[in-house]
Amino acid sequence: MRRLPVFLLLDTSGSMFGEPIEQVKNGVQMLVSALRQDPYALETAFLSVITFDSKADEKVKLTELTAFQIPALTAQGSTALGDALRLVAESASSQLAKSTSTTKGDWKPMVFLMTDGAPTDDWQKGLARFQQEKWGVVVGCAVNNGDISALKQICGESVVRLDTSDASAMAKFFKWVSASVSSNSKAVETAGKEVEGLDQLPPPPPEIKVVV
Repeated sequence: MRRLPVFLLLDTSGSMFGEPIEQVKNGVQMLVSALRQDPYALETAFLSVITFDSKADEKVKLTELTAFQIPALTAQGSTALGDALRLVAESASSQLAKSTSTTKGDWKPMVFLMTDGAPTDDWQKGLARFQQEKWGVVVGCAVNNGDISALKQICGESVVRLDTSDASAMAKFFKWVSASVSSNSKAVETAGKEVEGLDQLPPPPPEIKVVV
């Protein structure tokens, strides 16, 4: 079976403390619940959660939706975005099935990266490692004052913005992520073709602004 890997890279630095981190937890819960109700996603989507504060941490390795358990999330420390990029690249390198002459490997991973600040480490070094792997669609989401210029270097044109981290906006973001994973799951299952960019995902709701 060819899996559709989905990596969530979540900023858990000190500025996410309180309401924002609670909304991220709720969002992940909602995302998993929605995908479990989608037969295509249930068949192909595997989910991983990587958090980053003063360092990156793989909270959940790529896991099928039925077995996925919501990780404990706490907010503290600085914003080691580069470390997160390095870690997701290493995770993809070690956990994905590669194509061979006789079998097709996993589909190209989807990456959803959410941050509310600017990187505090040597993130360009992490980006160089990240770019050594093959990715499908990579979406960056800047919450409040998230560093849009860094996200553009990582994600190209696929950058969106949330002006607030309140419950409603965060819920809309995670709902849109689940719709995006669902549509890609359906595309790979029915047409054998994966999504390549933001324009092939469901249009985001008005709360999520596409950065141009």
